[in-house]
Amino acid sequence: MSQTSQTIAVIGASSDHRKFGNKCVRAYQKAGYEVYPVNLSEDEVEGLPVHRNVGDVPVDLDLIALYLPPPRTLRVLRDIAAKGARQGVFFNPGTYDAEVLEKAQELGVPVRVECAIVALGMSPGQFP
Repeated sequence: MSQTSQTIAVIGASSDHRKFGNKCVRAYQKAGYEVYPVNLSEDEVEGLPVHRNVGDVPVDLDLIALYLPPPRTLRVLRDIAAKGARQGVFFNPGTYDAEVLEKAQELGVPVRVECAIVALGMSPGQFP
């Protein structure tokens, strides 16, 4: 399969429409991205198969968006650094603290401290 569109992994993707991990999946689908949900306890999000670990995503990634609390974000940083994301990793509000950002920098993770949905020029409110 040739890769023609941009790719994003959404770590902490959810099937719950109220959660930002779900809103992000829908926003990036709407924008034409190939979206790869990552979650330990979901099987499908918005019709897409869910990967247990970002390392299991079968393509090179342009972006990664995080939707985990800081202690869980800290635990997946090595996997994120190993997988890589050409255009950066979104540390969405609520996913980071000073320790997370320090560790990400130490691992060479290309940090983008901003809302992944807003970065698309959209608002989470567009995805009720």
